[in-house]
Parts: sequence; C-alpha cells; structure tokens
Amino acid sequence: MTTGTSGSSKPRKSATKSVRKTAKKAEPAASPADWRVETLARMRALIVEAVPDAVEERKWMKPSNPLGVPVWSRDGIICTGETYRQYVKLTFAKGASLPDPAQLFNASLEGGTRRAIDIHEGGKIDARAFKALVKAAAALNGSSAKKKAKPAAEKRSR
Repeated sequence: MTTGTSGSSKPRKSATKSVRKTAKKAEPAASPADWRVETLARMRALIVEAVPDAVEERKWMKPSNPLGVPVWSRDGIICTGETYRQYVKLTFAKGASLPDPAQLFNASLEGGTRRAIDIHEGGKIDARAFKALVKAAAALNGSSAKKKAKPAAEKRSR
C-alpha cells in the first residue's frame, strides 16, 4: 500500500480545494459585446468628457487579468475601473473626501479613503452627477499636488 501523494494518481484534497478557490476568484474573459465592456466604455467616455486631460493607463497586470486595470489620473489617481462577473466597479482613490450629493457611491463605504460605485447589468448612472464626481476628484488631486509643491518651492527660495 502506498502512502503519500507520490504513488497515488489522485490529487490531494487540499490541492483540489485551493484550485477551486483560485478558479472562483478569477475574472472571466469579457467578450467585446459583453455588457461589462460596454458599461466600462460608457464610463470611460464620461470620465474623458469630465476631465479631458486625464491620462488612462493599464496597471496591475496578472495572469487572471492580463490586460490590467484601467486607471485614470491627473495629478494622482482619479479612479480605477474593474470588471467582475456581476458588476463593474469604479473605485475613487480619495472618494471619502469627495462630496456625493447624488449618492452614487454604493460600495466600499466603510473605509476612510476610497469609495466605489458598483454598476450591475442594466444599471443606470446619472451622467451629470458622475461627471461632477470625476471633476471633484481631479480638483482634489490638483489641490493636493499644489500643497506638495508649495513646501518644495519655499525651501528653494530660502
């Protein structure tokens, strides 16, 4: 009788469990006609309308998401966009510091810094309110960048 895994053709139970856990976490490959791709494209267009000089980059590439996460920034991160099976998530880096009179933020509400908007299939977002949120995020980044630049300029003038 063989003990251990080297003589057995069956995988250990613990190995099987970890594979299943990993498979559940992986994001599915979204097809070009997928509702999530369309939703992210619509939100991308609103971000560009709100802050035309915002830069979009792809960050945090990994095997389960080889294209990475789109990140929009101007003087710092404005927001990121991620697709999941059930929703598209737009996370604002400094969302907790932003006014949200239309109450668009509906996720990550308990944190002290970030706030997020989860958009489910068929979900509608108030375009005017979303663009105001994006503009406010860019303005907050701009004011933070000026505060950081000011001490450096003061040191040079002394």
